[in-house]
Amino acid sequence: MIRFNQFSLARGTKPLFDNTTFTLNPGEKAGLVGANGAGKSTLFAVLLGELHADGGDFSMPPTWQIAHVAQETPAADKTALAYTLDGDAALRAIEARIAAASAAHDGAAEGEAHAAFADADGYTAPARAEALLLGLGFTLEQTREPVSSFSGGWRMRLNLAQALMCRSDLLLLDEPTNHLDLDAIVWLEDWLHRYPGTLVVISHDREFLDSVCNVTLHLEQQQIKRYGGNYSQFEVLRAQQIALQQSAYEKQQRTVEHLQSYINRFKAQATKARQAQSRVKALEKMELIAPAHAASPFTFEFRTPDSAPNPMMVMDDVRCGYHGEQGVEIPIVDHVMLSIQNGQRIGLLGANGQGKSTLIKTLAGTLEALGGHVREGKGLRIGYFAQHQLETLRADDTPLQHLARLAPDTREQELRDFLGSFNFSGEMATSKIAPFSGGEKARLALALIIWQKPNLLLLDEPTNHLDLETRHALTMALAQFEGTLILVSHDRHLLRATTDQFMLVARHRLQEFDGDLDDYRDWLLQHAADQRAALKAGTAGTNGPDSSADNGVNRKEQRRLEAETRQKLAHLKKPLQSRITKIEKEMDSLNAEKTTLDAFVVDPASYEPEQKSRLTEAIRRQADVNARLEALEAEWLETHEELEQIG
Repeated sequence: MIRFNQFSLARGTKPLFDNTTFTLNPGEKAGLVGANGAGKSTLFAVLLGELHADGGDFSMPPTWQIAHVAQETPAADKTALAYTLDGDAALRAIEARIAAASAAHDGAAEGEAHAAFADADGYTAPARAEALLLGLGFTLEQTREPVSSFSGGWRMRLNLAQALMCRSDLLLLDEPTNHLDLDAIVWLEDWLHRYPGTLVVISHDREFLDSVCNVTLHLEQQQIKRYGGNYSQFEVLRAQQIALQQSAYEKQQRTVEHLQSYINRFKAQATKARQAQSRVKALEKMELIAPAHAASPFTFEFRTPDSAPNPMMVMDDVRCGYHGEQGVEIPIVDHVMLSIQNGQRIGLLGANGQGKSTLIKTLAGTLEALGGHVREGKGLRIGYFAQHQLETLRADDTPLQHLARLAPDTREQELRDFLGSFNFSGEMATSKIAPFSGGEKARLALALIIWQKPNLLLLDEPTNHLDLETRHALTMALAQFEGTLILVSHDRHLLRATTDQFMLVARHRLQEFDGDLDDYRDWLLQHAADQRAALKAGTAGTNGPDSSADNGVNRKEQRRLEAETRQKLAHLKKPLQSRITKIEKEMDSLNAEKTTLDAFVVDPASYEPEQKSRLTEAIRRQADVNARLEALEAEWLETHEELEQIG
C-alpha cells in the first residue's frame, strides 16, 4: 500500500503539499490530475525517492520494483529490441551471471544461472519485447535498427517500451499518449488493463483516463484528494462537492453576519454586553468553511465564417507526397478522390506514417500535389493548425504583435479584447512568448487562426500541448463551429464530440471508414492480434517449407480480406446490438413498473372504496404494460435471430 500521512513538501519557497493524507491500494490504477504547477511531477519524484517530506511521512513497500519512463534516451548503437530488453533488469542480471560463470568455466554456477534464466521466462523475453514494440507502432524491421537512428518522438516510445518491459509493482506514466497515435494508444490501454501492478498516470487525455483508471487523485490547493472512479466519475463527484461546499459556506455566512450584526449593535450596551460577548466567543470557535473554489472555466468560440463555396475543394486522383533527392518523387497517399462539401465534419484515422499529415498539408496548400488535380471553390478560407505550428511563432514577439500583423488596421483595444478571450490579458498580451509553455503557445496559434474567420478548418493534432481544461474549451468551440472541419487527433473525446464521419488512411490510400471509434478500436485490436499471429507464423516458418515469399504474400492478403470481412460484419451487427440494448433497457423499466402494479393489484387494501379510481387505472396500465412486454420480447427474439444469422 502507498500511504501519505499529513504529508507536506515545498519546492523553494512555494508550498506544494500541506498536511495531505491519502492511500493507494495494491493493484489500483490511479489518474493524477490537477492544474499545471499543482505538483503532479513533484509527486512522481516523491514516489521515485528523489524528493522527501518536509513534514508528515510517506511509505510504500520497500520491496516494490518501480518502473517509469526515462526522459532521455542515449544515442546507443544497440538495437531497439536490445534497448527494450534492458527494461527487465532482473533478466539482464541473470544473463551477466551466465556470462561470468561461462568465463570462469564454473559449470555448476552456469547451470544454476541457466535454470534461473528459464524460471524468469528468459527464452520468451525477445518475443515479449518484440510484441511491445510492434504494439507501440514499430515495424519488425525497426526493432533491429539502432536506437541512434530514431527521432525524438520514437525514442520516447522506446523509453515507454522499456518501462513496460520492467517487472514492476508500481508503474509511473507521465503523459504516455503524447507521442503516440490512436493505434498505439488503443494498444497501450489494452496492455494496461492486463497490468497486474499499481499504476499512477498523468494524462490530459480524458478518454484514456476513463478507460484505464479506477481511482482519481486530484491535486488542488496543496491537497491530494482521492476519488473512487475514473475521470468522468470524478468530474461528477467534484461538481457535487463544490455545490455542497458552496451551499454550506453561504449558510454559514448568513449565521456569521447575524452574529456580527448582534455584536455590532449591542457590544456598547451594558445590559446586552454579556450576550454580545458570548456571540464573539461563538464566532471565534466557529470553524469557518472556505468558499468553494473551482478554476474559472476557460471558454472561447470561433467567429462566424463568411459564406462558403460548395463543394469547398475537390481532389481528383491526387498523389500526395514529397520530392526527394534529385527530384525523385516519394508518394505517400495515392489516388485520392475527395469532394469536401460545405458543413462536413471529418475525422481522419490511420497509423503514423500512413499519410494523414501529408494529406492535410496537401489540402492546406503547404505541400504541392505530385499528381492529379486539386480545385478550390471560390471564397474558400482555410485555417490550418499543424503539429509544428508552434515553431512558426516568433519567440521575441508578443501575442499582440502576432495578431497586429494579421490585422494592422484594427484598433489595439479590439485586438486586446480578442486576446483576452484566450486568456492573454493584461501584461501577458505584451510579453514575449519565448518563456510561454507549449499549451500557451498552442492557444495563441489557435487564436491567430480563429481571427481569420476560416470556413474550412484543417487541424492536425491540435491538442498535443493542451491541458484538460483547454482541450474541453476547444471541444466545445469546435462543436459549435459553423464551418467545415477535417481533424486529425489521437484525442477520442475530441473526435467523438466534433466529427460525424470518419475516413481511414491505410495502405497509403484514403477510404471511407463505415463505423464509429468503437468499431475502429475493435478493428485495431484485431489487426494487432493478426500481426502477432503472423509474426509467430513467420518465425516458425523460417526453418520449414512454408517460408517462401509467395506464401507470405498470400497470408498477408488473406489476413487483409479477413479483416475487411470482420469490419463488414461489425458494421452489420452494430445497429442490431444497439436495438437489443434499447429493447432490454425498456423491458427493465417496464418490468420494474409491472412489479409495482402487480403488488398494488393483489393488495386487499387496494379494493377499499376510496382506492377505486386508482385501482381501475392500475389494472388498465397493467394490461398495457403486459402487452408492451410481449411485443418487446418478440422483437428481442427476432433481433437476436438476425444477429445469429450474421454470425
